[in-house]
Amino acid sequence: MAFEGLAERLQGTIQRIKGKGKVSEADVKEMMREVRFALIEADVNLKVVKEFVKKVSERAVGQAVMDSLTPGQQVVKIVKDELTNLMGGEQSKIEFSTKQPTVIMMVGLQGAGKTTTSGKLAGMLRKKHNRKPLLVAADVYRPAAVQQLETIGKQLSLPVFSKGTDLSPVEISRQAIEYAKAEHMDTVIIDTAGRLHVDENLMQELKDIRALKEPDEIFLVVDAMTGQDAVNVAQNFNEAIGITGVVLTKLDGDTRGGAALSIRSVTDKPIKFVGMGEKMDALEAFYPERMASRILGMGDMLSLIEKAQTNVDEAKAKELEEKFRTSSFTFDDFLDQMNQVKQMGPLDEILKMLPGANKIKGIENAKVDEGQMGRVEAIIQSMTTQEKTTPEIISSNRRKRIAKGSGTTIQDVNRLLKQFEDMKKMMKQMSGMANSKKGKKKMSMPGLDSLFK
Repeated sequence: MAFEGLAERLQGTIQRIKGKGKVSEADVKEMMREVRFALIEADVNLKVVKEFVKKVSERAVGQAVMDSLTPGQQVVKIVKDELTNLMGGEQSKIEFSTKQPTVIMMVGLQGAGKTTTSGKLAGMLRKKHNRKPLLVAADVYRPAAVQQLETIGKQLSLPVFSKGTDLSPVEISRQAIEYAKAEHMDTVIIDTAGRLHVDENLMQELKDIRALKEPDEIFLVVDAMTGQDAVNVAQNFNEAIGITGVVLTKLDGDTRGGAALSIRSVTDKPIKFVGMGEKMDALEAFYPERMASRILGMGDMLSLIEKAQTNVDEAKAKELEEKFRTSSFTFDDFLDQMNQVKQMGPLDEILKMLPGANKIKGIENAKVDEGQMGRVEAIIQSMTTQEKTTPEIISSNRRKRIAKGSGTTIQDVNRLLKQFEDMKKMMKQMSGMANSKKGKKKMSMPGLDSLFK
């Protein structure tokens, strides 16, 4: 996952200074030396690193910090503030035209993920902004690019304007804008052609498309895995055609995160969205403050809540709450809940959004065992309706039958039954605590570790 190395280094450094009752200039200097190494190792642009270290150092050794009651925590706040500013400060929202349609050009090099990102963006705009998007297949050079966008359109039930590969990208784009007007579609997303490298022909073609109707947004799609190359590409495109924002793809991959921390400073253009997976809904608005919090191990509860609101059925959640309270929670409910959580994304990533998750031993290496989740599902589906509702009746012979039917072992079945019983007890305990004024007793989450390798 992006930022893992950087997060680990920064969190260790921050933790050492956080609890200090007194912070000297030497302490700040030592901390910033570690921060500098961490940023350089994360492939952050050297000029950006120097500027960041300078700003934090100047603020951290100020009199207000030195004289405060919690100077260590003040320094941490300064690091978070400057990290947030480095990535753009506030979320940069998409610009919609008052005169329809809004035109969005997707530009970038080959292999960055323009076509897939175009589909993801269209899906997001329809779902979260109630827009009526039209995808435009204007990449006539890359083999099968038109077919790829058409396939994505079918998958998402979105219209795709396609004229094959005979017309020029400029003419296709012109006709698409006219078509959108006639059909009352309010957003046109043009998937333009890429090249293996920046060249004059590519830039001229993009300028010609831009001249048809001044786009409301020109999004540069760059691969976060390419590190400093992504920053250089962003700089070149911005100088040549004037981008309005960046979409970073593959930020969930094994990348050091340098591009996300450098692009805003180098181009003065915001990161608007980030690709966090291969699924068609794995595109997220970029929030600098939330990302800074995650990097520093402070969690990201707002994003977690938004994920839950998007993926968890509210009516079902209330029903489950009632079942927990009355101890009528069944294995069917358990399976339903597990599937809803899976829709929110990888569980290890969700856990890292919790504040203080960085303090949980081994969390940085935590990987959800998808095979184990599959086994749990198979075991539950091998139970009878009565067994799911009343697991107490599951005798030794029943356990053998369930294990055989699910392709698992009796030990697997026993483990799940024990975890289910522990979870019901815990939920009863939580329900009791919610109604108790004392409610400060520490709770454990039995069985959670079984999902990890």
